[in-house]
Order: sequence, then structure tokens, then C-alpha cells
Amino acid sequence: MIKLHDKYFKPFISAKQIDDAMEGLALEIAQDIGDEIPVFVGILNGSFMVVSDFVKKYPKPCEVTFIKLASYEGVKSTEDIQRLIGLTQDLTGRTVVILEDIIDSGNTLAEVHRIFKNEKVKSLKIATLFYKPEAYKKDFKLHYVGIEIPNKFIVGYGLDYDGLGRNIPEVYQIKETQHMTNLVLFGPPGAGKGTQAEFLKTKYNLVHISTGDVFRYNIKNATALGMLAKSYMDKGELVPDQVTIDMLNAEVEKNADANGFIFDGFPRTNAQADALDKLMDSKDSQINAMIALEVEDEILVERLLGRGKTSGRADDADESIIRNRIKEYYDKTAVLKDFYSAQGKYFGVNGVGSIEDITERLSTVIDSL
Repeated sequence: MIKLHDKYFKPFISAKQIDDAMEGLALEIAQDIGDEIPVFVGILNGSFMVVSDFVKKYPKPCEVTFIKLASYEGVKSTEDIQRLIGLTQDLTGRTVVILEDIIDSGNTLAEVHRIFKNEKVKSLKIATLFYKPEAYKKDFKLHYVGIEIPNKFIVGYGLDYDGLGRNIPEVYQIKETQHMTNLVLFGPPGAGKGTQAEFLKTKYNLVHISTGDVFRYNIKNATALGMLAKSYMDKGELVPDQVTIDMLNAEVEKNADANGFIFDGFPRTNAQADALDKLMDSKDSQINAMIALEVEDEILVERLLGRGKTSGRADDADESIIRNRIKEYYDKTAVLKDFYSAQGKYFGVNGVGSIEDITERLSTVIDSL
């Protein structure tokens, strides 16, 4: 991740992907134009890197020139385009290809077509490395497109944010959500994880997402995902990770304005943890920490046996079942501990003491993130 001025940007398109797209554009245009010598026109400032790399890959003779337009200032304004530096050569009867770094609203194209309206060119073609179809509002034809991208602000490879970022060889996308706190909360049976989740969600105004609750809701309400999950469960099969991720995604989407989330009961495997990372990245966010409540086995057994006397749960009344559940927890979470430790995101917290003391320990970790 990089910071330019007051905003953060995350990796989006690699230098290799850009290079492949440039080569594809060059070969497509060369095949289309044939043996004719075209004039490639770059739009400054942004397209200088595009034009430079493009002409190196163009396999036939060509000419290159530039025009400069003031198309925007800052992140979002694309109004009041003005022609600053015009053409300096006669293009009558020539095939002209405009090489743009990015086309979003299309306001720049309107000015380009105005400029070339009286130039009497043989043909005018538009090529762009990046294209935002969701933002494009004009009717001008785009003849060649390298990479279609979402309607989010990007920097790098000639594109800037208030003067910075043009020299970056890759492309970065703006990270729109800066201050979310997302936690994966773990603890063996009897550690008090549910109790602490309730305190933490209130204290930090977070949304608690319990995988078990999400499954029960979707199945009870016969949602499409719930019915799909039930079809696997009825056959005694494991519900595929993607179904679970889709359910979690729906919960995150319902709470798009949340300060963050507490994920409880998911992930359980490295593959699930990786899928959760990808989900949060798609929301311009991330998992900040995996916090595990640590309690000695004998204390857990004592707690659960005591709970079993009032809860009525059979698995809280049988010590052998309790010990097996605890063992299963450690078997499953050991791998995840390594996964999040490798990212510097694993935090073990002493889960013995008063509820208030444990909450304070958890809060110390969260406040340090």
C-alpha cells in the first residue's frame, strides 16, 4: 500500500499485466492499419508512459506527436476541459490514432473530436490502455481497449493524484475505507468468546458476525444461499467455502457503513482465511487481527461442566466430549495461528479472570492496531 498526500492506494494492476496489455494493443492496431504509416497522438500529461511503451512495441513505421489538455484537478473533477497545446503538423489524409492512458467520463474525447473536426484526417481512431465502462457517458466509439476497470480512482503509470504517482510502474487503486476495525475472534469452548464479542461490539461499535447465526438465519428464511447450504447438509456433505463466503459477503453488504466486524466461527482453514482476506480486500478493507482467548484446558473443562448443569446441553455434561471439543479446537486453530502470525496479526490474550479484566486485555490489543 502507498500513501499520496492524504490518501492511501492499494496494488491493483501489475507492471506485467500492463506490459501484456500494451503489447496486445500494439499488435491489434498494427494488424488493423496494415502497411499504412499512422500518426499516434498522445494526450499529455498522463499518456506519456503509454505512448513511450506503445511505440516501442509497435512493429511497423509510425509517427508520434502530442497534444495537452487540462482535463481535471484532484480526484473527481472532470469538467471544463481546455485545449492547451494543439497540433503542430498537417494531418490531412492521415490515419490518426489517439493514445489515451485512461477513458472514464469521456469529456476528454469530446475535446479531442472537436480539435480534429477540421483537420481533414483520413480516419480518427481511439485507443486507451484503461477504460471505465461504468463512468463512460459519451457516444464516441472506442476502437481499442487494453484493460477494463471499475469506476474507482487509480494512480501510477502516468496517472497522478494531485501531481504525485505518475512515475510508479504499476497501477494502484484508491483505498476508500480507511478506518474499519475487522477482527477474527477465536477461543476454545468455555473461553467466554461469545460474552466478550458482545462487549467488544458495543464498545467499538462493531458488527458481530457469527457463522452459526448466519447459517441459521439463511436456512430459516429459505434464502437462496440458505437453501443451497441445506442441500449439502441434508446429504451429510460439508458446505463449500464459497457458499459460506457468499453468506458473509451478504452480511458485510448489509452493514456497509459499519466501523468494522467481529468474525466469529470463520475462518477455520487457511483456504477460508485467504478467502476472507480477498473478501475484505474487495471492500477496500482488511482483517486487522486474529485475537484468541487462551485458557488452560482444566479451567475450560471445569467451566463447561459447570455450565452443563444449567444449560441442558449434553456436550457440556460429558467430560470426554468436552476434552474432545477442546482438542478439535486446537487442531483447527493451530494452522490459523501460523497463517495470521505470518502477517503479524495474531494476538493471544489471557482468558482467565473477571469478564471486565479480560475485556480490558482485549481492548488493549484492539487499541494498538
